[in-house]
Amino acid sequence: MANNYKRILLKLSGEALLGKQGHGIDADILTLYADEIKKVQEQGVEVSIVIGGGNIFRGVKGATEGMDRVQGDYMGMLATMINSMALQDALERKNVHTRLMSAIRMEEIAEPYIRRRAIRHLEKGRVVIFGAGTGNPYFTTDTAASLRAIEIEADVILKGTRVDGIYDSDPEKNSDAVKFDTITGDDVLNRRLNVMDLTAFTLCRDNRTPIIVFDMNQPDNLRKVVCENEGIGTTVIWDQK
Repeated sequence: MANNYKRILLKLSGEALLGKQGHGIDADILTLYADEIKKVQEQGVEVSIVIGGGNIFRGVKGATEGMDRVQGDYMGMLATMINSMALQDALERKNVHTRLMSAIRMEEIAEPYIRRRAIRHLEKGRVVIFGAGTGNPYFTTDTAASLRAIEIEADVILKGTRVDGIYDSDPEKNSDAVKFDTITGDDVLNRRLNVMDLTAFTLCRDNRTPIIVFDMNQPDNLRKVVCENEGIGTTVIWDQK
C-alpha cells in the first residue's frame, strides 16, 4: 500500500512529554513517540520533527516573570534542545538513525541547521530533529515547524496533540464541541480557532502546506495518518488560488 506522504514534518508539543507527571519528561510517552515514529520510518517515509519546550520552560515561568523577553525566548530554545536530545536517544535505542540539527550553534551535541544537509539526511532515511526553534526570539516552535517544513519541501505538517482534531470549541471544556474532518484555512481564521499561531499559519497558507491535527497519544494514529486514509484527525485545506 502506497503511503499518503513521502516526506513529513511532525510537530510535537513539549507539554505532551509531561504525560501524567507535573514536570519533566515522562519516559513512557517518550517511548510511545519513538515507537510510533519508527513505524512510519520503516514504511519508507522521510520523517522530520520539531518539538516544543513547554514541559521544561513552563516549569520555570514563575522565575522568569519580569525577565527580558529575548532572554526568556532563548531559554525556551534551549528547552527544546533538551527534549530533542531525549527523543533522539529514545529513537536510537530502537535502532532508528537520527540527526539532531540546531538553529543555535552547539557543535558538541548537534549539527548546525543547514537546509541541504537536512534534506540529504532525509533522503538517506535518517530521522531529522530540528531543535532551538528558528534560532530567533519572538518566534514560536509552531513557526519553526512551518518554516522548516517549507524549506525541506515536506508534503504535510502533522501536528500531534492530545486532542483528536480541530473542534468548533475546546472539547476539554465543552462536551458538545463538534469536530471537523476537514476545514479551510479561512474558516480557521474566521472562527479564531487555535490551531497554530498566526505567523506559522500564514506561512503554511502562503505556501499551500497542508496541516493535519491528530491525537499523537493514541497508538498507531501516526501510521494511519501517514500510510492509510482512515480519516484520522482534522485536515486543514487551502482554497485554490
